[in-house]
Amino acid sequence: MNLPEDPPLHPDTLAIRSGIERSQFGEHGEAMYLTSSFVFDNAAQAAARFSGEEEGNVYARFSNPTVTAMQTRLAALEGAEACVATASGMSAILSLAMATLQAGDHVVASNGLFGATQQLFGGILSKFGIETSFVPATDLGAYRKAVRPRTRLFFVETPSNPLTEVVDIAGVAAIAHEAGALLAVDNCFCTPALQRPLALGADVVVHSATKYLDGQGRVLGGAVAGRKAVTDEVFKFLRTAGPTLSPFNAWVIFKGLETLRIRMEAQSAAALELARWLEAQPGVARVYYPGLPSHPQHELAMRQQKAGGAIVSFDVKGGRDEAWKVVDSTRLISITANLGDTKTTITHPATTTHGRITPEARMAAGIGDGLLRVAVGLESVEDLKTDLARGLGA
Repeated sequence: MNLPEDPPLHPDTLAIRSGIERSQFGEHGEAMYLTSSFVFDNAAQAAARFSGEEEGNVYARFSNPTVTAMQTRLAALEGAEACVATASGMSAILSLAMATLQAGDHVVASNGLFGATQQLFGGILSKFGIETSFVPATDLGAYRKAVRPRTRLFFVETPSNPLTEVVDIAGVAAIAHEAGALLAVDNCFCTPALQRPLALGADVVVHSATKYLDGQGRVLGGAVAGRKAVTDEVFKFLRTAGPTLSPFNAWVIFKGLETLRIRMEAQSAAALELARWLEAQPGVARVYYPGLPSHPQHELAMRQQKAGGAIVSFDVKGGRDEAWKVVDSTRLISITANLGDTKTTITHPATTTHGRITPEARMAAGIGDGLLRVAVGLESVEDLKTDLARGLGA
């Protein structure tokens, strides 16, 4: 479907109209292509498709019309040259690392990364001769100091999971580019509805599409979007190694993108109201939310984000026992480690999402035993307050 380019279309329109390629049937609702392979007109076309001389679908491990549609739409929203979809958020990060790094290379990463991401860079990749230096997420001097001759990639998550630390994307991009390295930003918490890292200098954006891009906790998915020179290398890895997004999951995410901005704005507004309420509770020691003036990077967040996002974390006085009491006292909020759903969720990071990293790594990341993370959904905020108040004794 050819969309007008002059004047440029608003992101709200791109979220609805981009990526659509109607079949010969002229369907208005987007088709789903559940097929493992594609038929060629003749042997010459098959050879041309496999060699890349002719564009077209070949095999669903690396090409499928439904997946292509989802990639096109997400690239349009991020302002990216291209996008490659993967089976999950972690497979997106792995694909990026495998496509851009080799033995002897060095990575600089913020120390507030999601637990599995820390394990990937600090554990799995180290077995293949790729070393990672973890630095404080908000300290530009630490990023610069960590640079080595073989530094090839900077990887940050902003806001971070679960403490919502905000990284100065433009600042880190300048350091990375001065070192001849790429900057990759995990944009899971904000999505392009609230933040566009590529416009701030990042080279590539990574997503767990499982979260807000789907938005209803239905399917797994991931994506790498950014400069075509980078995504082309990611595609080569995906074509061979096969961390493939299924057409069904791609279709669900593709449709989820249509309502992304509306959901993110509504959930962010609810999260801000809940965060303000939590700050007033005597059982809460500290609240972490970029939309609050009390957040250390509040001004930076308001410059590079359109809103504070939908994640609110807070320290409960009394440590793990009191934190677990809050979790166990809920009757409405879902006790699950996932986020990005229309249903509000709560988790205890120290024993779930970050439970497999070392206590030293948790301490360095600021994740204490009293910390809880709430991913605010679309329920009534008053009902959420009542549910949390049971365990907080409010």
